[in-house]
Amino acid sequence: MTMTISDMMSKTLETIQEMASVQEAAKKMKEKGVSSLVVLDAHGKPQGLITERDLVRKVCVNGIPTSAVTNKEIMSSSPLITIKASSSVSEAADMMLQYNVRHLLIIDDKDNADKPLGIITPVDFTRYQKHVADEDKEAIQKVLQKDMASEVGISSSSSVHFEDGLESS
Repeated sequence: MTMTISDMMSKTLETIQEMASVQEAAKKMKEKGVSSLVVLDAHGKPQGLITERDLVRKVCVNGIPTSAVTNKEIMSSSPLITIKASSSVSEAADMMLQYNVRHLLIIDDKDNADKPLGIITPVDFTRYQKHVADEDKEAIQKVLQKDMASEVGISSSSSVHFEDGLESS
């Protein structure tokens, strides 16, 4: 059986209002132990994501008071990049690379296309890497290599060796 994104996504979604301050977002991320929040408009519709990376790169390093900036002002993935729950692991990895994002919102592909079901990040790929089909492993390796390179500041074309014996160049 082929694994889909719904099999590996994080099902716990935390949300925050777009007009709330980024200080509130940071507190909620810490309280809930998550690295991102789904940003909702006044009608409860998902508009984007705010991530720890957004907070650091767009607010903290610029010395901006966190209580003076709203989530709407710095949220990433606007427009929101979504993927259907029945999509393959390779499709999700390809989307992350294509749109240069690290979080994809998973939506219901049956009843309600606006209803978020979960989220997938490179961390989810690492958790399930040994369980995916061979054809998905290469796509996962590309995402993990790009993610690791951006974290440590090296070129994503460098060779990286992973614990499971796979090597990516």
